[in-house]
Amino acid sequence: MNNLQRFETDVAEIPLPEFFTYPFYYEPHPLAIIAAEQLQKSLRINPWGQPFGLSGEDKPIGKMFGVLVVRTLAGELGYLAAFSGKLADSNEHEGFVPPIFDLLKKTGYFKKEERLINGITDKINSLESSEIYASLCEQKDNTMQEFNLLGGQMKEQIRKNKIARKNKRAETVIALSVAEYTLFQESLQEESKGEQIQLKHIIRNYKLKIAEIDEKITAFLNQISELKQQRASVSALLQRRIFTSYTFLNCFHEEKSLLDIFAQTTTPNPPSGAGECAAPKLLQHAFLHQLTPICLAEFWWGSSPTSEVRVHGQFYPACRGKCEPILMNHMLKGIMLDKNPLLQQAKVLDITVVYEDEFMMVVDKPADFLSVPGKTLQDSVYERIKTMRPFATGPLLVHRLDMSTSGLLVVAKSLDSYKKLQFLFVKRRIHKTYEALLDGVINKPTTGSINLPLRLDIDNRPFQVVCYEHGKAATTEYEVKEVKNDITRILFKPLTGRTHQLRVHAAHSLGLNCPIVGDDLYGKKGVRLYLHASRLSFIHPFTKEAITLISPTPF
Repeated sequence: MNNLQRFETDVAEIPLPEFFTYPFYYEPHPLAIIAAEQLQKSLRINPWGQPFGLSGEDKPIGKMFGVLVVRTLAGELGYLAAFSGKLADSNEHEGFVPPIFDLLKKTGYFKKEERLINGITDKINSLESSEIYASLCEQKDNTMQEFNLLGGQMKEQIRKNKIARKNKRAETVIALSVAEYTLFQESLQEESKGEQIQLKHIIRNYKLKIAEIDEKITAFLNQISELKQQRASVSALLQRRIFTSYTFLNCFHEEKSLLDIFAQTTTPNPPSGAGECAAPKLLQHAFLHQLTPICLAEFWWGSSPTSEVRVHGQFYPACRGKCEPILMNHMLKGIMLDKNPLLQQAKVLDITVVYEDEFMMVVDKPADFLSVPGKTLQDSVYERIKTMRPFATGPLLVHRLDMSTSGLLVVAKSLDSYKKLQFLFVKRRIHKTYEALLDGVINKPTTGSINLPLRLDIDNRPFQVVCYEHGKAATTEYEVKEVKNDITRILFKPLTGRTHQLRVHAAHSLGLNCPIVGDDLYGKKGVRLYLHASRLSFIHPFTKEAITLISPTPF
């Protein structure tokens, strides 16, 4: 009835978490790990025939799954399971909670409206592929070509005739009397006028022909346009109806629609697929059946998408773009959550200055410390430098390092210094080297380069995805230094400076396919991210001195 799964092992001795999982950054609780492992047994059998890509299937589709450990009113522990989106083209499967709103239900209004929309689309396609429409377009093209050819030939003939008349005038001006020459001139002018009139007639006739064809084409296009407007109107009404009737519960059994939830955000139109992820499904089912949520975990199962970094069997946070408004603005209301680790950073006593002169500084940024202030955390290298050098007037930081990354960071002391240093970065005249440890051994040459264009995943900030259509070019050179105990020590030389460039290029299946050790976004969380900006070399923009700075790698 409530899809509650029982634990196959005794979990009575495992302490319950004090607070519920913060879904956007977490370490899975032991109970959630046991539940996930139990679910994965059935995923290995795969009775649904989902092409996960684990057995070499064509067009593999990996999928995010989730488990929610719950307690019944009788105090018994169990768990619920869910998948994001559809599994094997269906929203419902035994052992998984149902969707919050079943778009695939055959008797539902969505399917009826979808059939109407598909009918309109068929009419549009029929008109666009109509033989009559194609014939009219071809007829117009042929008429235009004929007109351009004939018009061009006639204009060229008129030009030649004009030259011929000019030569005739020159030849006959002496031989004729004034009266005869006047009559001769008039005959040439009449000849010229006749040619121009003939050209105008041709132009007018062709314009009429083309206008007649255009009128028939316009009639077709108007029909298509009207149908497209009708389809857009029906789609918009259907989408609004879905958003209004797509409602979510919280622990107080308060109900809120998708439209109302996203109305409180900066993107009032809910993104596609909002509400279809595992976490909202699990919580909705728990609240419907009076089950108390204990802890949550989501994991990826199957081959990685070509754009994202997804590792088979690995735990991941809920997506922010679709799930954060639903969970944080409504569904988790009244539930005590673990603290958001992203609102905490390393305690740093002092910032080490590696180099300084009257124009600039280079400091050694600690790991897990912000380069610039965030929305909630103010303490950062920027704030520390302002305190350390209160008379510095520049924008200060010329570039940034990820919060998790340690190493050399360039600071300007004046606006002029900032502009000159930034110019060096833009022109790639500051050569940066990073040292990292990779979780695994790469299946590539020990030296080489990675070229994978990157863009922000707008539905799941701050993750970056590989995108050949809209991504910005990103190039990284690398050199393997040592392999020991399945850990690869490597040097990275980024030729571009995209967000998370080294992390994605290391972890992505089209890159090195080995995440950086401790990468909590694209790999597995560890003590720290094992990535360090270890070397900078450049020509000083003011003194013209060759500068090379080194920060010893702390791992």
